[in-house]
Amino acid sequence: MEIKARIPGTVVAINVQVGDSVKTRAILGVMEAMKMEQPIACPADGVVKEIRVSVGDKVKPGTVLVLVE
Repeated sequence: MEIKARIPGTVVAINVQVGDSVKTRAILGVMEAMKMEQPIACPADGVVKEIRVSVGDKVKPGTVLVLVE
């Protein structure tokens, strides 16, 4: 499944690595938007297959941040 940005912002933290097992509601990373930190939560259990952003990247709504399988 694709974990996408819901709002425009800047990636300020990535808390997982490729190959990590994650549980529902695990915090995959953090974005800063409108001067507030927004956690990026995983909607289901899975394994991180790909991380498509880096800390400091500015993203638009709909940008794929992480792939979880």
